[in-house]
Amino acid sequence: MNFDGGYTMTIAGKAVEAAETIAVINPATEEVIAQAPSANRYQLDDAVAAATAAFPAWAALTFAARRHYLHAMADRIEACKEDLMRLLTREQGKPRAGADWEMTGSIIWCRETAKLDLPVEVVEDSDVRRIEIRHTPIGVVGAITPWNYPVLLALWKILPALLAGNTMVLKPSPYTPLTTLKLGEILRDVLPAGVLNIVSGDNELGKWISVHPGIGKVTFTGSTETGKRVMESASGTLKRVTLELGGNDAAIVLPDVDPKAVAKELFWAAFQNSAQLCVAAKRLYIHAEIYDAVARELVDYARTVRTGDGSQQGIDLGPVQNRMQFEKVKDLLADARAQGAKFLLGGDVPDGTGYFIPVTIIDNPPEDSRVVVEEAFGPVLPLLKFDDIDEVIGRANNTVFGLGGSVWSRDTEMARKVAERLETGTVWINEIHIFSPHATFAGHKQSGIGIEHSHHGLLEFTNAQTIVMKKVTEAA
Repeated sequence: MNFDGGYTMTIAGKAVEAAETIAVINPATEEVIAQAPSANRYQLDDAVAAATAAFPAWAALTFAARRHYLHAMADRIEACKEDLMRLLTREQGKPRAGADWEMTGSIIWCRETAKLDLPVEVVEDSDVRRIEIRHTPIGVVGAITPWNYPVLLALWKILPALLAGNTMVLKPSPYTPLTTLKLGEILRDVLPAGVLNIVSGDNELGKWISVHPGIGKVTFTGSTETGKRVMESASGTLKRVTLELGGNDAAIVLPDVDPKAVAKELFWAAFQNSAQLCVAAKRLYIHAEIYDAVARELVDYARTVRTGDGSQQGIDLGPVQNRMQFEKVKDLLADARAQGAKFLLGGDVPDGTGYFIPVTIIDNPPEDSRVVVEEAFGPVLPLLKFDDIDEVIGRANNTVFGLGGSVWSRDTEMARKVAERLETGTVWINEIHIFSPHATFAGHKQSGIGIEHSHHGLLEFTNAQTIVMKKVTEAA
């Protein structure tokens, strides 16, 4: 299989080209590396029709049979892992270690999601009647995925949807369609035709998916503003929606931590994948007693991290993925400088090729500054000083977002008490970015609607059906 060209969509188990294409750019070199097909509305209709036709037979399979398909998907992805990793680095920019983390996680996710179940719940089984609740598939699910983790986040949607008995039409980001298109290609002879259809295109295609009458649910990962538009578009047909949206996650460092010991973990909490991660630590609150020491250790560690072209050896962080985001981060830095922010590291974006933003750490900016209030989604981290626990919890919660957060302390009981007061869907204590197919992932406030992962996330791809059966006695 050619992983360096020949990019086609997958509709009804077959390769499909398009009359128009989208240029895909390597963010490290700004070179066009491929042309991806741009689906028209008729091709989306074909994909929905294929998913609709495949649905009855797929839904009729036993759970055990669908589990078998998920394991087969894992085997095929594992066999193509190296090729997918190289392509992922070229189109997304992440270095090999990041690509390996994403692809290894994808394989694990396939196999672990297959362990989930949807048992029938019996709420009454008396002499008079039996009442049971079962969960039936919705039908055709439309999925819209982002550019930061194009393979893993696609599978976060594909796997539970298919396991629950649905079929799918998936649209990857126009910035990173290539690995997802290849995913569809390598799975064509693994899954029955029409069960998984992958179409690529621009943002207009996403809107068509949201309004399409043949799609019963939309699952979307991306920005809060785009999520609002998806929800609005889906409302016309009362589609079910799962929206995993933006975050402005706070990390709270209590005064009993060892600054040197925690610096590396705090760095990667903030800057993993060049901070292009919805649950990156985007506001780092440090107790005043250790603020200077943590800031110093964090800057010292950051100086050891290399940013560059992810295809080169020894590179730890790649570029920002696309020019739109690159310009947004540059604008945020320019605003911080105009407001008189003190940069402990970085802040100056060099001229040259590639969307490279240097690791930037800002010293205690005002709480209402843009660099604190807005989600940068790039390698910019404000350090914020606090003295009082109640005060810092209030500051951490003073946001429209509520996706994730973390608390760092040797006193785990104290850390847990702080964690329980944070208004977020996930809180990590003394670690971060530990995900599991068996643990719920959901946002509070404007960070999303619905749940991903675990039994609860699987239920999001089903309709509940209650069956009430009066028992027939011999006398009757």
